[in-house]
Amino acid sequence: MRRPLLALFLLAVLLMPPLALAQSAWLFGERHDHADHQRQTAVAVQRLAAQGRLHALVLEMAERGRSTSGLGADAAETAVRDALAWNEAGWPWQRYRDVVMNAVRAGVPVYGGNLPRSLLREAMQQPRWDQLVPPEAHARLLEAVREGHCNLLPEAQLVPMVRMQIARDFSLAQALAGAAAGAQPEAIVLMLAGAAHASQETGVPLHLGTLAVPLQVRSIGYASSYSEGAEPGFDEWRPAQAEPPQDHCAALRERGMPAVTVPAASASTPR
Repeated sequence: MRRPLLALFLLAVLLMPPLALAQSAWLFGERHDHADHQRQTAVAVQRLAAQGRLHALVLEMAERGRSTSGLGADAAETAVRDALAWNEAGWPWQRYRDVVMNAVRAGVPVYGGNLPRSLLREAMQQPRWDQLVPPEAHARLLEAVREGHCNLLPEAQLVPMVRMQIARDFSLAQALAGAAAGAQPEAIVLMLAGAAHASQETGVPLHLGTLAVPLQVRSIGYASSYSEGAEPGFDEWRPAQAEPPQDHCAALRERGMPAVTVPAASASTPR
């Protein structure tokens, strides 16, 4: 009798849902110049927190290693910004204030996920990042970087820029996996980042399978003035108020693309 009981016990253990990681990771992919994307994400944060389902919030807008976990729900905005080492020049606080503060006020920790700026130059020189994504994903990233820099970036700089993008995605995936620790099976970890980071074809989901297998990933994108329809790589595509499209390339065409070393975090990657 012991062997059948042991076999049943082992089977039950194998079938148990993992408790170390949250059940779901919801990845919101935004366009940083579309205010309605941040507004809708702030509403999602507030709603999930009110339901008791939001375990943590991870942001591209702060570096990995930064968090609000040591702050109380009544923390002042200045303390929150200091804890996240918020970069106002790259990420205007008023755009992301409600996303962040809705989590803080609900007692939900906010974690930075972006690769620290001090490591960007190193990542650009490391060939190991070239092999970390499938060839088709690497090709998409190359094209996205080329287009995102207005076809003005020298060819020799394309691959280093893609390495930086992949390294940033990996950092965000690490932050998500870490933020999910200790969550209940029904909990959700929410990430807000640029659309390319949230896409299952080019971004963070490519790395979560290795870092956090039990996570069920849901990628959510928003309509924008830069896309005529739903973009590939998303499980859900939400309507959003469009902003007047900006010609980000006009100034670059006028003065020429400067040499790229370590770009600002808010302007270094495809959106």
